[in-house]
Amino acid sequence: MKACKKPIEVEVMQLKMCSARSYRKCKEFVGDSWIDYDEMPTNSLPAIRTLEGVMEISNNDFIIKGVNGEFYPCKPEIFEKTYEVIE
Repeated sequence: MKACKKPIEVEVMQLKMCSARSYRKCKEFVGDSWIDYDEMPTNSLPAIRTLEGVMEISNNDFIIKGVNGEFYPCKPEIFEKTYEVIE
């Protein structure tokens, strides 16, 4: 069996670690699902709570808000292959 993703519009933000503004906007976007880097055991990267558990977010990762309001990170190279920015 093969399948193709349905064309569903999602909200997305890209984390730029070198930008305090980007960091703040991503933190606001994710809300209560955000975990600051200093709250993580590794103390190096921020993370988000996802349906699959806590996932660290690296510089330039995209944060996607799914159709049910859930959040998940996506590496830039995967994002470019599977999403098209519309605005």
